[in-house]
Amino acid sequence: MANLSNKKEDLEEYQFLRDSLNDNKDLIDLVELSDEDETETLKDVDSNLKDLSKTINSLKLKTQLDGEYDRNNAYLSINAGAGGLEATDWADMLFRMYKRYCENKGFKVEVKDLNNEEAGGIKSVTLHVIGPYAYGYLKAEKGVHRLVRISPFDSQSRRHTSFSSVDIFPELDEDTSIEIDPSDLRIDTYRASGAGGQHVNKTDSAVRITHIPTGVVAQSQAERSQMQNRETAMNLLISKLIQIKEEEKKEKIEDIQGSYSQIAWGSQIRSYVFQPYTMVKDHRTNYEMGNVEAVMDGDIQGFIDAYLANNEN
Repeated sequence: MANLSNKKEDLEEYQFLRDSLNDNKDLIDLVELSDEDETETLKDVDSNLKDLSKTINSLKLKTQLDGEYDRNNAYLSINAGAGGLEATDWADMLFRMYKRYCENKGFKVEVKDLNNEEAGGIKSVTLHVIGPYAYGYLKAEKGVHRLVRISPFDSQSRRHTSFSSVDIFPELDEDTSIEIDPSDLRIDTYRASGAGGQHVNKTDSAVRITHIPTGVVAQSQAERSQMQNRETAMNLLISKLIQIKEEEKKEKIEDIQGSYSQIAWGSQIRSYVFQPYTMVKDHRTNYEMGNVEAVMDGDIQGFIDAYLANNEN
């Protein structure tokens, strides 16, 4: 049913484009036959065709999302780098940016784990993004994101550079087969932090699962029961392990033992500069935007489209 719904949406978008192009063609034909001054009509046609061109390019890029998991929902994790309050505030800004982007795309967002910083901002957050092609689009965001600005927390108004890492993992289908030795797992429970009401704050309902051979960790504290959090954390752990296995071209989970490493802070994929000028630039594609406020409000589709076009097979 989900695949059928996706196909219907694709067909409706194609039919809209086809009908719009025909309508504009008819307008051009009328202008050619008219003896009146049709300057305004031609301006409207020109504006319509520019908008349609953007939509067509977006639809073309969507056809490239043919990876095994591109249609799937996604897990998005943000982790603040070193730097205290400045870094945790940057992670919180990215959290807001991705929530806005997902809302604009019509994706549903569920917070599965949130680790607040008492002084402000967040240390880490994991989101469950639900919607067609969520992973296909968001996989472009994986990497280290760099912020350059005059720190609002610096009494001397000095410029600071902060980093946060973003990880993207596909949500796997229930019938995905993978063998993990239970003895390779360490399962810890702890008291959830942050919003959630009395139940969340007063019971050890949060769950953290560590895959000991690789050191990969998944955790959940958003659900009401420990059992639900354990299931969510396990699903996320499996998604992480399968993606790592595929990225490192290993045949089995056991083959990545000891070889997994976190993203290095020096390898940022994108820089967000607030001062001395405003610019957001992706270092992989050289795509850039001068309106940094729009980007922080979720306008990142251009960066994603550029990444997909740059990685076209």
